[in-house]
Amino acid sequence: MIEEILALTKQHEKWRGKQCLNLIPSENVMSSSVRKLLSSELGNRYTARDRFYMGTRFLDEVEAYGEKLAKDVFKAEVADLRPLSGHIADLIVIANFTEPNDTLMCLSPNDGGYPGMWKDGLAGLLRLNVEPFPFSKRDMSVKVEEAKETIKRVKPKIVVFGASIIVFPQPVKELAEIAKENGAVVGFDGSHVLGLIAGRQFQDPLREGAHALFGSTHKTFFGPQGGIILADKEHGEILKAKIYPAFVDNAHWNRIAALTLALAEMKKFGEAYARQVVRNAQTLAKALNDYGLPVACEHLGFTKSHQVLLDYGDYEKGQVKAEKLQRANIIVDCVIRVGTCEVTRRGMKEAEMLRIAELIKRVLVDEEKPEKVKRDVAKLCAEFQKLEYCFDK
Repeated sequence: MIEEILALTKQHEKWRGKQCLNLIPSENVMSSSVRKLLSSELGNRYTARDRFYMGTRFLDEVEAYGEKLAKDVFKAEVADLRPLSGHIADLIVIANFTEPNDTLMCLSPNDGGYPGMWKDGLAGLLRLNVEPFPFSKRDMSVKVEEAKETIKRVKPKIVVFGASIIVFPQPVKELAEIAKENGAVVGFDGSHVLGLIAGRQFQDPLREGAHALFGSTHKTFFGPQGGIILADKEHGEILKAKIYPAFVDNAHWNRIAALTLALAEMKKFGEAYARQVVRNAQTLAKALNDYGLPVACEHLGFTKSHQVLLDYGDYEKGQVKAEKLQRANIIVDCVIRVGTCEVTRRGMKEAEMLRIAELIKRVLVDEEKPEKVKRDVAKLCAEFQKLEYCFDK
């Protein structure tokens, strides 16, 4: 039994860690220094806001240091590292600023919104009405003037920007004020673009009018899997007071230590990293488009984030393409979103994006046997096994 578990883990690490081009935009890799903290002694311990547990002084200092770094990196008045995931961060914010039968306004999953926030997710759990942003699929953006009219008509209690498919900044600045005038709290689920926001290469929701920025810490942000909340003083203090014990008890302080170190890496290296992520995405998008692949939003320059969207029209067609790429060790999802966050962390730049585009083209356009392409994928991956933008020696 032990041998089987260890063997499966080793096989996975060899395959995904060393032989695959990991292009899923919701994944990233941690530095070895951050990974080590996940297996530290802190993972065995508890602490709590009411000081019920003794022996916590170092855990508490780590958390305080992490909150200070987070406030610095994101220029936030309040930060909290306790949410166990981006989904839990969403839950904490939405639940604390709504009551049953209130209206949540966000992006529909049909337009790239996060399904976990929609009718079968948090909106249903919290018994909220849900109103979609008017959206242009051609431009992959919210229709601002129509959204203004919708806000005035439905008067949502909370408006949440952000999306699972997000290639361009969202109109927080254009819509925050009218949302507030109509009684709404304004949030931004930055799960996908948190690292780009930290690196000053996307948009700045807290300066554009959002009360709170929240989400996952392991996509463009290269921390451990988990969540974070950043907010202004008024709304942030409400959230901090309500997190324990309703939403999080044991916040996993090994994770918080790892996130704290990742925040330090982001403070030091985040701008250069985020800039390269976007450059890589734009280079990859253009190259794929030049090969005849259906890259969305050519008329807008394809992307300003870490995501390149190949529009095959429906999930089933995308799944066929994704499975074919997987046989060549090119890992994407079934939408197909192609992400540059992990390959950038591994040190790849524009020249490598051209190589990746050619490999994808060989599978999807030339219909070359994936097993043959796989050998060239492995060669490319072997050249980039050392992580960049971190404190590792």
